Amino acid sequence: MGVNLPPALLGIIAGLIVLGVVIFVHETGHFLAAKSVGIAVVRFSFGLGPRTPVRRTWGETEYCLSWLPLGGYVKMAGLEEEGAVGELEGPPGGGTWPRERTFEGKPLWARIYVISAGVVMNAVFAVLVYGFLAGAYGVREDHTVTIGSVDTANVPLGASALRQLRAGDRIARINGDSMTGWGDIQSALLTTGDPMIRIQIAGRAEPVVLELPLKEQQARARVVGALAPWVDPVIGEVVPGQAAAAAGIVPGDRILRADTVAVARWEDFVHVIEAHAGSPVRLLVRRGAAEIPLTVTPKATRVRDPASKVERQVGRVGVSGQLPPLRRYGLAAAVGEGFVQAGRSGWIVLYTLKGLILGQLSPRDIGGPILVGQISGQVARLGLEPFLAFLALFSMNLAVLNLLPIPVLDGGHLLFLAIEGVRRRPLSEAVRHRWTQIGFAVLVAIMLLALANDVLRLIP
Repeated sequence: MGVNLPPALLGIIAGLIVLGVVIFVHETGHFLAAKSVGIAVVRFSFGLGPRTPVRRTWGETEYCLSWLPLGGYVKMAGLEEEGAVGELEGPPGGGTWPRERTFEGKPLWARIYVISAGVVMNAVFAVLVYGFLAGAYGVREDHTVTIGSVDTANVPLGASALRQLRAGDRIARINGDSMTGWGDIQSALLTTGDPMIRIQIAGRAEPVVLELPLKEQQARARVVGALAPWVDPVIGEVVPGQAAAAAGIVPGDRILRADTVAVARWEDFVHVIEAHAGSPVRLLVRRGAAEIPLTVTPKATRVRDPASKVERQVGRVGVSGQLPPLRRYGLAAAVGEGFVQAGRSGWIVLYTLKGLILGQLSPRDIGGPILVGQISGQVARLGLEPFLAFLALFSMNLAVLNLLPIPVLDGGHLLFLAIEGVRRRPLSEAVRHRWTQIGFAVLVAIMLLALANDVLRLIP
């Protein structure tokens, strides 16, 4: 069941939870790895910048909250950042440590292990969350490759060949790759690198060919939105107190006829109901072996078309279609599914990065903390399951982004260590400091761009 709070407040709370959890998991990875190889951890901070009065020292480590809630850090002995980066990590750690307790005093493998641990922890966390969801809720397995409807009203010019598709067509392959479900179809349409998208329909000799370069992501998204999968006209859920419940419709009923229309797919039923706002509609449903006549009066409802923004009046009865079958997982299988889902999430992030680097996606698609809060609030309103799925996706997002070879990020530190491994000696402190400041400037520029995009999205 979703959370019922004002959207702005829910977005703030949910966004803080998402950011807080994934940052804490990441920094805990560094912390545990450092402790396991004997590196002294001076400070574990949730947040950046000056420390708040909320801090406590246990053993040799100070645990604290800092004022900027946009990250966190683990300050290790012998790994002091300088300049603006050092200021973000608060005051330097006090005291002197024997070399064997410092980061620089450890062998190369140990330093790589400690720097990699944050990313690994985020990935492991995502696997565990996805595995928990597979075990606790199951996974919907939609193997539909049959087209239910095609809306060609607003398709881009290069996709005009979509008019050749009909309800009931089965999509066998896209650019030679076999399709096993509607998710495969959507993914192929969005991500295939070839600008010529060849859709092979079962039973047809010639493919339907679309011409859409990869960088035209909005156009490809419109193509995805124009196609809907075939859904059988079987009632999945009936909303209590609505017209369908009053008429005696129950989950599992198959709609055979609505008014004078023979119903073969869910869209047929929806079209009749929408066209009869406030007017009774005679139905014939199959329930078990029996065929039962019913009469339902759709409630007149104002809706806004998402494309044209034009409002219109339609009929609604308070039902939804039957969902794809749910597959349940045992413990071992759930963990395996967790790896699969985490891998898919990581691939989505890598694909997005590739598109941004090659100019195939617009920098305007980059989002910052405001967008994270908005999405977090939306999924939290839907319920715990989608919220946890987004949390796992965001954890994989942080893992992959931290591997970018930008000094300041984990990937930059790993690049320095890789160079040390090749040269058999570390880069000079001056060189590392210079590249760290450049990396910091790049990171700030990306963050400012993301924040600017967030603000522009708020402007109607």
